[in-house]
Amino acid sequence: MVNTVLNIAIHYRKWVYWGLLLLTLIFVAQLPKIQIDTDPENMLNAANPERVFHNQAKATFAMHDTIVVGVVNQQSIYNPQTLSALVDVTEYAMSIEGVVQADLMSLANVDNISQAQPGTIRFEWMMKSAPSDLAGAQRIREQAERLPLLRNTLVSGDGKAAALYVPIVDKNQSYAIARDLKAHIASLGSQDEWHITGLPVAEDRFGYEMFVQMGISAPLAGLTIFLLLWVFFRNIPFVLPAMIVAMATVLITMGALIGMGFTVHIMSSMIAIFLMPIAVVDSVHILSEFADRHKPGQQASHTIRQVMGHLFTPMLFTSVTSTVGFLSLMLTPIPPVQIFGAFVGSGIMLAFVLTVIFVPAYLSGLNDHTLSRLLEKLPKEQDSKLTPALRKLGKLAGSHAKLWLLGFAALFALSVYGISLININDNPVRWFKADHELRIADSVLNQHFAGTYDAFLVLTDTNNLSHEAIQAIAGIAGEKQMSDATRTWLRQQAGILEQDDDLSALLMAIDDKSFELSNDTDIALLATLQADVESLSSQAKRFLSPSVLDYISQLQVHLQSSGLVGKSNSLADVVKTVNRELRSGTETDFVLPSSANGVAQTLLQYQSSHRPGDLWHFVTPNYRQSLVWLQLTSGDNQDMTAVVELVERYIQDHPLPDGLQLNWAGKAYLNVVWQQEMVAGMLDSLLGAFVIVLVMMVLLFRSLAFGILAMLPLTLTISLIYGLIGWLGKDYDMPIAVLSSLTLGLSVDFAIHFIERLRATWAEHKDWQQTLALMFEEPARAISRNAIVIAMGFTPLLFAPLVPYVTVGVFLASIMAISALVTLVMLPSLATLVRSWLFKS
Repeated sequence: MVNTVLNIAIHYRKWVYWGLLLLTLIFVAQLPKIQIDTDPENMLNAANPERVFHNQAKATFAMHDTIVVGVVNQQSIYNPQTLSALVDVTEYAMSIEGVVQADLMSLANVDNISQAQPGTIRFEWMMKSAPSDLAGAQRIREQAERLPLLRNTLVSGDGKAAALYVPIVDKNQSYAIARDLKAHIASLGSQDEWHITGLPVAEDRFGYEMFVQMGISAPLAGLTIFLLLWVFFRNIPFVLPAMIVAMATVLITMGALIGMGFTVHIMSSMIAIFLMPIAVVDSVHILSEFADRHKPGQQASHTIRQVMGHLFTPMLFTSVTSTVGFLSLMLTPIPPVQIFGAFVGSGIMLAFVLTVIFVPAYLSGLNDHTLSRLLEKLPKEQDSKLTPALRKLGKLAGSHAKLWLLGFAALFALSVYGISLININDNPVRWFKADHELRIADSVLNQHFAGTYDAFLVLTDTNNLSHEAIQAIAGIAGEKQMSDATRTWLRQQAGILEQDDDLSALLMAIDDKSFELSNDTDIALLATLQADVESLSSQAKRFLSPSVLDYISQLQVHLQSSGLVGKSNSLADVVKTVNRELRSGTETDFVLPSSANGVAQTLLQYQSSHRPGDLWHFVTPNYRQSLVWLQLTSGDNQDMTAVVELVERYIQDHPLPDGLQLNWAGKAYLNVVWQQEMVAGMLDSLLGAFVIVLVMMVLLFRSLAFGILAMLPLTLTISLIYGLIGWLGKDYDMPIAVLSSLTLGLSVDFAIHFIERLRATWAEHKDWQQTLALMFEEPARAISRNAIVIAMGFTPLLFAPLVPYVTVGVFLASIMAISALVTLVMLPSLATLVRSWLFKS
């Protein structure tokens, strides 16, 4: 196979050049079609039950993704200037296209609910226009602080901050809308602090900055790699084929991703920066050995055949194992991670194919004169700065083998303990650095308010009273005195009810039908049915029941007392507020009415307000579902998980009313769901890939002993990296989870090259000390160079403003350094101890 590939590369060089150029241009043409996606919701499959329910809940209760604008005055926001600015920003926000005007909330467009006289309630604008003096501002403070739905949501308890909630039609417009709001606020010349935050803004802003980062990091990685290769080989023409292969690999892979219609998510945005260093690995091995082997006057094609004869098989297997490591990510239930794994894995194999065809074609095309000039400029390998250090490392690794292995065992034990300390956590707002304006806004506003993060408890009545109504219809339709036409109509209504489950619609239909009939018997029978259905309809409106609302209220009290929830808002709060004003207007009447009719009366009054639609954010019109809005001061998954567990424990101790079912919705909850799936999926993919790579190692070396030996460096490296994460207290988040695949692929790459060359050198010399000494010449240099190239290739990420990119840069550089060092120390140490067993044949 290798001879066939080399014959094509050497004898059809121009075809190789033009073919690579044409292929690259075809895929580059797809790049302008790029679509960015940073919505964490898309981390879940579209058919995921929690995601489906979340979207159903949003539609049912008319909930929208929301931008939070906050104004802070360290003295008090209750002054004419600050309130005037708040009114101005509110009016401007309502004029922006893409904002849901009816649901926008601020002091400037909500009602003050007060008592006109006992039994009469007054709804008037809280602040249609800003007050002209401090006395007017103080009145607004007193009114706002009396309303539980506003306190610590629209105004802070300390009186130093006010908020504007801007619901938007499309979360992909959040960054543009936030930018417009920021520009307008800047034009006001306000002396107050203004902040803009919210998960939609964080996610969309991340998409914008991610796009910029893609355009900066990948070229910088390429430049860094190019400079490193020049340092190693001191000749630009000599390193060009490696750079051409890397750039072509990145452009073709990204073009294929975009051309196939995949959006660029946070994960797939890292494909280019992952592939750029990995794609030069094989080229470095070829260039390194070519520089060692080529002699003046020798044909380049002859040298490249020798080099490829040695390197083709280990390069093939290292590429396959790296590919397996990334393709294992397709076992996870997270679509963006699957796409990332698929395209990085495919890109690695593409890089291998391009390397074994293009690099030999390029090198063999150099004429003797040009090649001689190149080799004169190449630094002698024995004079490389790496060589003395590697020789010393080789001597250390070959001596005191037992001590080395004891140290590795201790390191492994410490790593396992560190893994037990890992915290699984993520938060999209923390994807930005601590000094980013979004992080600052998040911190400031969550200090003043009950929380800018949302989670929703959705309570659903599962009692099927429609079934009883259908039985009642069947009973009436069975009366012999009824006319055939009415009986047929009733049976049609039963079918409609079974499908729609809407008793209110049935009552209206019966009422309309009664006016059409002239048969007194049919009219009387329908009247009986109507009375039965009205009774069932009243029972079906579970969230008019004081006992059910009291359960919700008690749950809210428990959540508030836990300290995990900043505040909760529910239908019970609306009912209590209106009931207080209908009665005495004092806090003693801030209670639930004693009957369902009393509850219905308060809600009827509330619908006379300027914002009657707000009621349907908390309950459905048939009163069969109700929503509790939780405000959280933290978007960390750990905190959301603690809230979920708190609710579960409360329900165990205080069972839900009969027939009620509780479900979760909201972005904060969905983040927990996808991260739990990611952790389980990553573990499955890592274990599956580990087994596959072990089998491949045994097949490659045709030896169980060498197969196991090849797996030891990556086992220690993975354990050490994740143990370090636990020891440092770094959260296990999305970028960290993906690093395992790279660790598995590249750590075993180093081991494959080392073992393959070790066996070949031993077979040639049959002297262990000489074998070890030779292993720490060109083979160790090639491994070290690759580790340095890959590690340095990720260093541009360290300067990114986005934390996931910095995390990847730091840990990948660490992984490369550790895995190379472990390979170069552990393998010779262990082989020294068991060489008689390893080489017994």
